[in-house]
Amino acid sequence: MILIFLAGVILGITFYGGLWFTVKKSITAKRPTMLFLSSFFIRIGITVIGFYLIGGHNWQYFLGCLLGFIVARFVVFYITKTINIKQFNLTREKIHGTQP
Repeated sequence: MILIFLAGVILGITFYGGLWFTVKKSITAKRPTMLFLSSFFIRIGITVIGFYLIGGHNWQYFLGCLLGFIVARFVVFYITKTINIKQFNLTREKIHGTQP
């Protein structure tokens, strides 16, 4: 069951990390709509296929994978929040010449 949970975490990191990456790249993309649509379908496809292969016909496996997926959401949120704060501090130092 631990492997099922970890597989859910990997699926979640792939999904939410891909979403974060898409949002960051959409700012400079020439065609952000195409970027969002292609990213959405790729992320959903990987997630659905992963849940189908991992969960199969066993609801306990599916539930363990879903729990890992939900935990990964908080992990990615925490990691990306710290990355964004560090980038904001670096940008602020460059613009204002301040030291934190």
